[in-house]
Amino acid sequence: MKRLTSIQDLDALRQQILEKRKHIRKRIRVCNGTGCHSQGSHKLVDAFEKVLSERNVAREYMVVPTGCNGFCAAGPIVVIEPEEVFYQRVKPERVAEIVERSVLGDEVIEDLLYVDPTTGNRIVHEYEIPFFAKQQRLVFRDTGSNYVRDIEDYISRGGYSALAKVLSSMTPEQVIEEVKISGLRGRGGGGFPTGVKWESCRRAHGDIKYVMCNADEGDPGAYMDRSLLEGNPHQVLEGMIIGGYAIGAKEGYVYVRFEYPMAVENALWAIEQAKEYGLLGDGILGTDFSLDIHVNRGAGAFICGESTALMASLEGKIGEPRGKHIHTVEKGLWNRPSNLNNVETWANVPLIINNGGAWFASIGTERSKGTKIFSLVGKINNTGLVEVAMGTPLRTIIEDIGGGIPGGRKFKAVQTGGPSGGCVPERLIDLPVDFEKLKEAGSMMGSGGMIVMDEVTCMVDVARYFLNFLVEESCGKCIPCRVGVKRMHELVVDMCEGRATPEHLTKLEELCHAIQETALCGLGKSAPNPVLSTLRYFREEYEAHVYDKKCPAKICKPLIQYMIDTDKCTGCGACRRRCPENAIIGVIKECHVIDEEVCVRCGVCIETCKFKAIYIE
Repeated sequence: MKRLTSIQDLDALRQQILEKRKHIRKRIRVCNGTGCHSQGSHKLVDAFEKVLSERNVAREYMVVPTGCNGFCAAGPIVVIEPEEVFYQRVKPERVAEIVERSVLGDEVIEDLLYVDPTTGNRIVHEYEIPFFAKQQRLVFRDTGSNYVRDIEDYISRGGYSALAKVLSSMTPEQVIEEVKISGLRGRGGGGFPTGVKWESCRRAHGDIKYVMCNADEGDPGAYMDRSLLEGNPHQVLEGMIIGGYAIGAKEGYVYVRFEYPMAVENALWAIEQAKEYGLLGDGILGTDFSLDIHVNRGAGAFICGESTALMASLEGKIGEPRGKHIHTVEKGLWNRPSNLNNVETWANVPLIINNGGAWFASIGTERSKGTKIFSLVGKINNTGLVEVAMGTPLRTIIEDIGGGIPGGRKFKAVQTGGPSGGCVPERLIDLPVDFEKLKEAGSMMGSGGMIVMDEVTCMVDVARYFLNFLVEESCGKCIPCRVGVKRMHELVVDMCEGRATPEHLTKLEELCHAIQETALCGLGKSAPNPVLSTLRYFREEYEAHVYDKKCPAKICKPLIQYMIDTDKCTGCGACRRRCPENAIIGVIKECHVIDEEVCVRCGVCIETCKFKAIYIE
C-alpha cells in the first residue's frame, strides 16, 4: 500500500477499491459485536469462509465480520446482501444450509427469520423489522455493516472524505463554526455545546494542546460507546482528527475502560492502519497538519468517566476530580488546553462536515439536535442499541422499537442516564426524549442508558441498587459523596429490610438536597437523582416500606411472607423435597406449612408447586 500524500490519492484509492469489489455478488454480514461474539459468532465467520472455500466461490461471495448490529436480542445475526435477508440466532451447523439455499441460491430459510410478536408474521428483510424500521440511524448506520478491521471498507463508504474536505477547503475556524451551526451537544452526559467547547480550546493560550476521546463508559446497562469504538473505530478517529485540526492539537488520547478489550484492540488496529495510509501521524494527506493518537486503558473506576478524573488518571495520578472553577479547555491534561468529547460525539463530526451543520440542526428539537443512541435493556422484548432523533417519545422507543414488556406485564418505569439519572414513570411514557425534557422529569440523558422496568419492580430496591453502585464507585475525595451517599444507602437499606422509621424519609430527602449542593463533581451532585425521582413518582412505595413494613412489588425479602393456600395444597410433598432450607413441614396428602423463621424466600417452592398453592403475602 502506497502512503496517501494528497486528497487526490484518497479519491483514487476509493475508486480502486470500488472497482476491485465489483465482482462480489453477495456479502454475508456476520455480527461480531461483543454480544454476538460471546454467543459464538466468530465461529460463524470461520464456518462461512470454510464452506465458501470448499465450493470454490470465496472470491464471489464476501464474508464480513461486522461491528454490533444493534439488535442484541436476536444474536448471533447473519444478513445476506444485497437483499438484506435477516437471519437470527444462527448456529454454525446451519452455515452450509445458508450458503446452499440463500447465498448460492435465492431461497429464504423460514425458521431462521425474525417473527413479529404482535402479528406472528415472519419478516424477511432487515429494514422491515420494526426494531430497525422505527429508528433513524445516522451515527450507527455502518457499525453493523462495515468490515471492522478493514480500513479500505471504511474508505469505500466515503470514510475520511470529511477529513479531506476539512484539510483541503476549510480553516479551523470554519470547522468550528460548522459544528456550532449543527447544535451538536456532548453525548457523554453533560450535553455541553461541542462547537463552543472547541472554540474555547482553540482560543486558550498554549502551544501544546490535546484532543481526547472519553470511552470510559461506566454506567450499568450502557454499551453504546463500546459498540461504536468496536464496530466503527475509523469514524471515531476521523472525528478526532478533525477536532484536533480545529483546536490546534498535535497529540490525542483515547481513554478506554479496562473491561472493553475488543474496543481497545480494534482502536489500536485502526490507528495503525490510519498511520500506514497517511491519515494519521506526520503530514496527514500531504498537508502540514500532524496528529498522533494513543490508546490508554482505565483501571475500571467509574469516577474516571468524569473529565478531570480521567485526565488525572492519564497523568498517572489517582483518578479523582477537581473543582470546576478551572476549565479543562484552558488547563486540562498536564495543565495544558485539552478538549475531551465522548465516543458518540466524535462519531457525529464526519457526518456534520460532509452534510453540513444546517442538515444536522434540522434533525431533533429546538435545543437538542441530531440523533442519540440508547442502550435499551431490562424488562424489554427487544434489547439492543437504538438510534432515534432527539425528541422521539419514550413510547416509540419502548413499545414500537423495544417491542414492549415480556410476559404480558405492564410497563412501570424507565431509568435513564445511568446511576446519575432518574426513573421516568409510566404516566410520562409520551415524554419526548431530549436533554431538557428528561431534566424536567427529574432524570437526565446521561450517556444513553435506558433500563426498562415492569410492574413487579420495587422502586425502593431500584434506588438501593444504584446507591450501592455509587457507594462502591465513589472516589472518596469529598465528604458529601464519601459519607453522604453511604448514609443514603444505609437509610434505603433499612427501608428494604423493615427497620425504617418515618424519620428515615425526612433524613433521606435532606441528604439528597445537601449532596446536590455540596458535592465536588458532577457525579457526586447527581448521585441523589435515583432517590429523588423515585420519591417524586413512587412515594407511596417508600411509605409502604416505612409505615406498613410491606413491599408492594413483593421483592424485598424481609418484607414478604411465603404462604400455602390450604384449599389448593394436595400434600404432594414436591415443595418440601425441593426446599433447600427444610423450611416446609408436612406429611403426604396433608396440607403443608412454611416455617417463616427458617424460610429464606428463595422462590424454589413456588416454581415447584404445579397446583399454584404457594403465594407471596
